[in-house]
Amino acid sequence: MEDNNKKSLRELLLERRDNTSFDLLKIASKKMQKRINKVYAFKDAEKIGLYYPIGSEILTQDIIQELISKGKEVFLPKVIGENMEFRKIEDFGSLEMGKFDIMEPKDDCPVNNELDVIVVPTVGISPSGVRLGYGHGFYDKFLENKNTITISLVLEKQIIKNIPKSEHDINMDWIITEDRMFQTQK
Repeated sequence: MEDNNKKSLRELLLERRDNTSFDLLKIASKKMQKRINKVYAFKDAEKIGLYYPIGSEILTQDIIQELISKGKEVFLPKVIGENMEFRKIEDFGSLEMGKFDIMEPKDDCPVNNELDVIVVPTVGISPSGVRLGYGHGFYDKFLENKNTITISLVLEKQIIKNIPKSEHDINMDWIITEDRMFQTQK
């Protein structure tokens, strides 16, 4: 069971993010889209994992669209029981409403869990890359034994000096905000 610090921190950060106006979120997402293309690992990647945004998450639709039009292979997560897998999508027509009311790839989308880069949904993050997610642990479990480069798209106000790290937490490699991008110090 996770500790209460994480739980209250998550609530605080979600509230902080939810209070961001949609216009501001759109502007921030656009800036992040420009920045993410400057990360070599992302630019050179062939197989890229992304997520379809819910609530006040950074809007990834334009990034997904841009990658598909560049001929990159784009994968989105699908939750199967206790685990998560990534499936390739051709366009937004490959998606359907899944668990947790999140858009997920349909059953006929091919599975591939060996991706070059994954953009991971993030509620909060420390400068060293300790990520606070939604508490389900799907991404940490998925990334456990993989060499995939991870990128967090977060608002500047979601960066917190200290986030309690559990042993199964996987650190993120890159943090991209509306103001800057940097590689985390492992």
